Amino acid sequence: MPTPAVAQLVESALPGLIRDDATTLDTQVALASIAAPTGAEGRRADAVATSLCALGLEVARDEAGNVLAQVGDRGADPVVVCAHLDTVFPVETALAPRRDGDRIFCPGIGDNARGLAVLLAVARYLARTNVRPARPIILAATVGEEGDGDLRGARHLFSYSVPNAHAAIAVDGPGDSRIVTDAIGVHRLQLRMTGPGGHSWTAHDAPNPLHAITHCAAAVAALPARRARRTTVTITRLRGGEAVNAVPREATVDIEVRAADERVVRTTVAAIEHEARAALAAENARRGTGHPPLDLEITTTSRRPAGRTDTEHPLVRHCIAATAAIGRRAEFAIASTDANIPMSLGIPAVTLGGGGTGGDAHTALEWYANTDGPQGVARVLGALLATTGIA
Repeated sequence: MPTPAVAQLVESALPGLIRDDATTLDTQVALASIAAPTGAEGRRADAVATSLCALGLEVARDEAGNVLAQVGDRGADPVVVCAHLDTVFPVETALAPRRDGDRIFCPGIGDNARGLAVLLAVARYLARTNVRPARPIILAATVGEEGDGDLRGARHLFSYSVPNAHAAIAVDGPGDSRIVTDAIGVHRLQLRMTGPGGHSWTAHDAPNPLHAITHCAAAVAALPARRARRTTVTITRLRGGEAVNAVPREATVDIEVRAADERVVRTTVAAIEHEARAALAAENARRGTGHPPLDLEITTTSRRPAGRTDTEHPLVRHCIAATAAIGRRAEFAIASTDANIPMSLGIPAVTLGGGGTGGDAHTALEWYANTDGPQGVARVLGALLATTGIA
């Protein structure tokens, strides 16, 4: 049986999703109330697993801690729908959702309690209807998407748990028009210089790691790559010194490179490493007799691969059609999300918002408004079912 038109899939799903909207929103608020800092997502993962089990699905945890459930018969390569569990907020952050007009305020209410709520709304829809996807659907709540998590859950999911994925849709935050088809490559590195240190007067000619680090930082700030399109080079942290009257024994700088092209990421990182070695050599050349030289240590602290899904790929065309079906105009976007990993592995992938609107993400004032929330869920569901096909 041929797959129905995407608009038909969206239209047929919308009434049930509207009836289910209160449950979806209640789920979103409940999940936002559970602390889930990167690396400590267990309680929120338990809540998602309990909800999936209540629908009669067989739930598993992989070695990374991702929560997985499958809808549909095994056999064909599956389509993955994923939403990340973790937030950027430390465990002691107050999580008390409050309503003010049509807005709900709570750290993480949009990013990514909304994505998880939509994942569960999709699961409820599939459980209560007779829609049977031609390809199995893997529902995945992933760990380690934010910050230092370095996409740990998605790496394991697409490399080991579901290496044969046919396609992937990551649901991340609110929104119902953007389609992320380009994955930003991110490379974070730390430069650490160490030396003998000493008194600021008697050892004034000792090599100074803070001098070298700051010269390096100035050179990095002047790199042509910082002015290139779709590329950023950012010095994010600079530390060093033990006393106001001492030559430091150690200094570090953290630098982040982002670019849409993986080759640009690599060449920019190589340029930064070159500037670090040049600054080290220059400071060592200035040291006085009898002082040992500075040492340099370069460490990659985070690495997210770039990737792209062609806008003519059927997955993207289904997303465009689903966006039009809810009266929105599709906007292509670039971001760093769980979809980076499947894209980098050659698996067609996109990231979609879960509907509604929001703002102030990654701050204590993060908010969500459920404006046309069910339409956003219908958009995800329509694109998903068009990609799986209907058995």
